[in-house]
Amino acid sequence: MSRKTKLFERASKGQTRWLGNALRNETTGGILLLVAALVAIIWANLDFGSYSSLKDYKIGFADLHLELSLGKWAADGLLAIFFFVAGMELKHELVVGSLRDKSVAAVPIAAALGGMIFPAVIYTAFNFNQPSASGWGIPMATDIAFALAVLAVAGRSLPIELRAFLLTLAVVDDLGAIIVIAIFYTAQLNLLALAVAAGALFIFGMLQKKNVTGWYFYLPLAGIIWYTIHESGIHATVAGVAMGLLMNLKQSDKVMHAVHPISAGFAVPVFAFFSAGVYVQGLSIEDVAGSSVALGIIFGLVLGKPLGVVGTAWLMARFTKASLAKELSWWDVATIGILAGVGFTVSLLINELAFKSNEDIASMGTLAVLIASTVAAVLAAIALQFRKRAHAR
Repeated sequence: MSRKTKLFERASKGQTRWLGNALRNETTGGILLLVAALVAIIWANLDFGSYSSLKDYKIGFADLHLELSLGKWAADGLLAIFFFVAGMELKHELVVGSLRDKSVAAVPIAAALGGMIFPAVIYTAFNFNQPSASGWGIPMATDIAFALAVLAVAGRSLPIELRAFLLTLAVVDDLGAIIVIAIFYTAQLNLLALAVAAGALFIFGMLQKKNVTGWYFYLPLAGIIWYTIHESGIHATVAGVAMGLLMNLKQSDKVMHAVHPISAGFAVPVFAFFSAGVYVQGLSIEDVAGSSVALGIIFGLVLGKPLGVVGTAWLMARFTKASLAKELSWWDVATIGILAGVGFTVSLLINELAFKSNEDIASMGTLAVLIASTVAAVLAAIALQFRKRAHAR
């Protein structure tokens, strides 16, 4: 008789140590992200002209099509670092983490997919057959840094295995979001640039396979990969996740140790600063309630995320005859589902891509992401308090 699969069982000592480091880095990044977003909102509403001028200030090389605004550099350049880390985290989970065992991996992968599909369906229901329908990808993403920051503050005593589930869920979610960006938010392709990028990625992968070390090999190669993917018409953040997935596991731990603080402590907060500065003066609750974009995003993140995550995970567990580890309950998973509704970084990125030709809709989308993330964070914090008491008993 086959052994019954246990979900979220205690990790090994090595895996627990790796998870602890990753969670601490993401928690710090989440706090910095929140501070950066608050500064942006305050500045934008005190003096939107100066904030907008800074965001739109262009630097770079026009001949190379790289004379970009600071906001664009943050979205295309700095977020590539964030996705590079996400790619390495996913590689780690696939090789030695919770995604290594297919029977166990099926549940968080399905939960992540459900947590992407449900919000997209809800958004589409509000915006069907409207110009704003292109924003269906906005409520699909979970902000790993922001969510883990909430978990660190409100759910510190919860088992690390459940926090690992959130990390795995968010990493798979990030990969799904980058696939959505590459396929559905790419206007046109430059096939020559894409071919060069593919060749450079092949060289990158071979160097990793041969255990070649040295930043002087990889830094110029990474620059070529990023530039050619940027030129191909695909969003440049795809370069980051592609290189992360190609990393040799032995080297990736060392690289993550060096790059993760740059991603969590600088890249993501700077992107948040340039993306969260929405002008809200003159807007009312009626304006938000009357916007199909805002309603689709808010209900998608706050309601669609937990329904998708928990419902899909429960169905997968039931039909694969898997069960939770004895110290956990489905209420714990439901709490993580609520927390998964904290969307920020990738949601704001997709909002910019979906509505780049309509500033008014983009501003409403940004405001809706901020509202939804705040509501989800508050609800999750309340739920976490109940789960802390339950585990204490």
